[in-house]
Amino acid sequence: MSVKEATARIKINKLLEEAGWRFFADGPLSANIQLEPSITIKTQDLDALGENFEKSSKGFIDFLLLNEKGFPFIVLEAKSEDKSPLVGKEQARKYARSQNCRFVILSNGNLHYFWDLERGNPYVITTFPTPTSVSGYQKTVPDPKRLVEELVDDDYIVLTQRPGYAAEVAWKNEAERPGFIEANSLRFLRPYQKKAIYALQCAVKDGKDRFLFEMATGTGKTLTSAAIIKLFLRTANARRVLFLVDRLELEDQAKKAFSKVLANDYQTVIYKENRDDWRRAEIVVTTVQSLLFNNKYQQLFSPTDFDFVISDEAHRSIGGNARAVFDYFIGYKLGLTATPRDYLKKFEKGKPTTKDPREFERRLLLDTYRTFGCDDGQPTYRYSLLDGVKDGFLINPTVVDARSEITTQLLSDDGFVVEFKDDQGEDQKETFKQREFEKRFFADATNQLFCKTFLEHALRDPISNEIGKSIIFAVSQNHAGKIAQILNLMADKMFPGKYQSDFAVQVTSQISDAQQFTINFTNNNLLGSANFLPSYKTSKARVCVTVGMMTTGYDCPDLLNLGLFRPIFSPTDFIQIKGRGTRKHNFLEQLFDDGHKELVKQPSKTSYKLFDFFANCEYFEEEYNYDEILELPKPKGKVKGDDGGDDTGTEVSTYEHLGADIISTIKEEAVGYEGMKIDRMFYEKFEDTIRENATIVEAVEAGQWDKVIDYVNREVFDKPNEYYTLDKLRKAAAVDRRLGLREILEKIFGLIPRFKSKDELLEEEFSKFVADFKPQEAESIPAIKNFFKAYVTSDQIRHIIEFEEYTDLATNSIFSMRDLKAVPMQYRKLIPDYIKDYVPLNQFAA
Repeated sequence: MSVKEATARIKINKLLEEAGWRFFADGPLSANIQLEPSITIKTQDLDALGENFEKSSKGFIDFLLLNEKGFPFIVLEAKSEDKSPLVGKEQARKYARSQNCRFVILSNGNLHYFWDLERGNPYVITTFPTPTSVSGYQKTVPDPKRLVEELVDDDYIVLTQRPGYAAEVAWKNEAERPGFIEANSLRFLRPYQKKAIYALQCAVKDGKDRFLFEMATGTGKTLTSAAIIKLFLRTANARRVLFLVDRLELEDQAKKAFSKVLANDYQTVIYKENRDDWRRAEIVVTTVQSLLFNNKYQQLFSPTDFDFVISDEAHRSIGGNARAVFDYFIGYKLGLTATPRDYLKKFEKGKPTTKDPREFERRLLLDTYRTFGCDDGQPTYRYSLLDGVKDGFLINPTVVDARSEITTQLLSDDGFVVEFKDDQGEDQKETFKQREFEKRFFADATNQLFCKTFLEHALRDPISNEIGKSIIFAVSQNHAGKIAQILNLMADKMFPGKYQSDFAVQVTSQISDAQQFTINFTNNNLLGSANFLPSYKTSKARVCVTVGMMTTGYDCPDLLNLGLFRPIFSPTDFIQIKGRGTRKHNFLEQLFDDGHKELVKQPSKTSYKLFDFFANCEYFEEEYNYDEILELPKPKGKVKGDDGGDDTGTEVSTYEHLGADIISTIKEEAVGYEGMKIDRMFYEKFEDTIRENATIVEAVEAGQWDKVIDYVNREVFDKPNEYYTLDKLRKAAAVDRRLGLREILEKIFGLIPRFKSKDELLEEEFSKFVADFKPQEAESIPAIKNFFKAYVTSDQIRHIIEFEEYTDLATNSIFSMRDLKAVPMQYRKLIPDYIKDYVPLNQFAA
């Protein structure tokens, strides 16, 4: 036996023992590993384990794992380290069928696959499943047909309210109410949520087991998940479901939502330390971090403990180390995200060490799409903010664009210039730019001006007339503390004796119980309640000042104001922050005084104000380059800040401007149905638009492509509702070449299975050329191919060859003089002529 075989054997033996499988009897427990064929291990052979097992001519030997009754249970097909485990797939299948085994493990000691023969494809696993776990998993026999055919109607999950109970409990948390249409005392699924579930069923019918929902904030992803969980559990396609979140407050929020609508049929628990608690439940909610800590997910769980894993805010909870948790469990996977992909930055492969956060975001989100089986960038289902606004479920903001003299200068090309004396008494001049505000620039006068402007223009609560509930996003934890202090001082003057410094609260990781503060703010009892009107349940604290908390997934429907007291450069952050205010709300649900209800003229939330002191909205609307590949210098030092977690790094020195500041401009503009530019980027809906157009469908079926392309250009592109353009569609396809409109339409109608890459097309074109001219010089084919590809893809090479400027090849990195000399003479003219006549060069453009 080779060293690689022996090493693989030793590793496999160890993994089996760590998972609870036994080569030898252990007291009353009999051995449950049998070697095939007819090879047994004696206790005295233990020292030789892994070294002298295999003497037969068959080579590497299979393991047969037995269940508690001693019957064949799992076939483990083992290969040496230098072979892929998948090479033994068919052999293992055959042997498993002969032994009446449903499960197969394929391993080479380093890479392992678990294969449920009743589900289809092997899954990568990082540890071997335990005997108990697989026994439980075996009780679930997947029946995709039943899942696909299950009827999901309006009342598939229903929230029932008791009279007089709605305002106090059932409606106090958005997690318990989004996604439902009111009908008397019941809440039913919305039409778009049923469409999402149907899209998943169609994906299962097509043989998929990974899905991605891209749904705007406030459209009820958690409640839609509840219906899908019921679908899988009810049809016996899952025995236990894991719901992964990335923040503690979302953990409690999800559990309440699931318990509210599924408690009669299924038990939901939040995973803690006690293993037995989660084993008794069908739905387990937990943070990714709790499973990552000390590799708990590997130590306490088996890959087969969950048949269905849902990742909330998928672009966050499967990023970095968290991916290990997500990939560990086998079975169906569903990702939920409110963040679209089309505005994220391209990644320059030549410089993978870039520090630009937008490039990282794009890599992360593109990986999210691949993770959930959406390699073409199209989610299983999409419902955008624009969809929600048009359908009447969500609202757009009124943007308050307020700029002080200092922020106006910060935003200018010259920046804000400060003159001061240094520690040695020397005169100094320093220029600050917008980006530097995040690191170093703090001005008390400017902060006071921001707060004063905010309080004077903020929307008031329609019931109590106090400042509407608000969230302000600050630069850092220190900045958040300053803003909260200024707001409390001002509130004491505006509302004497009302708040006692409870008007504004800093909610950052430095503050103890900050997570609980976010929950209390949603539930309208942060630092007290009903401060102005005893019969009106609303939070005493009116403003939470945060940095990185209260963004992704935070639900608080009665928010009326958001403050951007910092510049934002990440489109993901901008989308998430803006999304906190989009939910509708009826404030009468918090009022228990029927007499006072009659006095309220406008009890419903129809808009919210987005205070923007750094032209963030303008930046993403007019200046942000959605296709720019940034080349940023490496930072010289780390900045101490706050992302909702712990602070790290070294504090960068700050310059505090103490001079006066005044408001330079202020304007309010309501965002209409067309939304912001960042919201209009959902042009993937183009496919649905095209398929639903009878004129286009009829022309395609008749093969009238000129008519189709003319119609799309005239009647579909550049319309105010969707703003489809060919350039946007090309970017959405994420292909490394220039697509034509016809090719895009052909894919939409299934005439081509996918967009081929530039390399694939080059190979096809060269194969056609070789088939036509059949070069006799076999040894010259690599050189001919190299010339062919260079001529097709490079304008510069075509120019050099056409005008015989061969000296330029001496400095050309794509195709050198040596490369040209390797091409037989007759092909130097033949290839350019052939390409000009037969190869459409436009499809190879980037």
